[in-house]
Amino acid sequence: MSTHPCWRLVVPVKRAREAKSRLRPPHGVRRADLAHAMAHDTLAAACAGLGPHRVVVVTSDASTSETVRRLGAHRVPDPGTGLDAAVAAGLERCRREEPGGHVAVLLGDLPALRPADLLTALQECARHTRTVVPDHTGTGTVLLATTGPDLRPAFGSGSAARHAAGATRLELDLPRLRQDVDDRDDLLRAVGLGVGPATRAVLADADHA
Repeated sequence: MSTHPCWRLVVPVKRAREAKSRLRPPHGVRRADLAHAMAHDTLAAACAGLGPHRVVVVTSDASTSETVRRLGAHRVPDPGTGLDAAVAAGLERCRREEPGGHVAVLLGDLPALRPADLLTALQECARHTRTVVPDHTGTGTVLLATTGPDLRPAFGSGSAARHAAGATRLELDLPRLRQDVDDRDDLLRAVGLGVGPATRAVLADADHA
């Protein structure tokens, strides 16, 4: 499967110790380890789909930075002033290097994501100037994309509605793409879909006694 050759992807990833504060991991699993593993699987799928040279990861997390290096993607330091600022830093890098390219933002907590899911979504996004793909609840945003010069990120609680005010909302039948993980129920649903190897490895350390 192929997608538009000019897509660039920005993936913001928090420091693992600060990420997923609402997520209660299984007993025996550190929340920071689980957050890092989910980001790792998301990035691996994105790089496999688009090619690592088209993925820009905005992070100041040491473990994630090492993952980015191993995958061959680009890293931009997180300015540390919120998700929208992190996205803006990644977009600036993309626009500087490829001013006329299509740009998308993917959140880094999609451990069940497969490369084909991302490529299918971007093919649909390429039909519109600005698009938003909501998460499985319909309230958050997992993918925000533009084929034009203006992306208008407005992440945070209820972001899907804010993004949809200036973009086409795509309710895609891609459960692996739309299954972000904010709490324990989300994690169980992602596991049911089939998470990536890093997340599986961390969850294997859970105390099932």
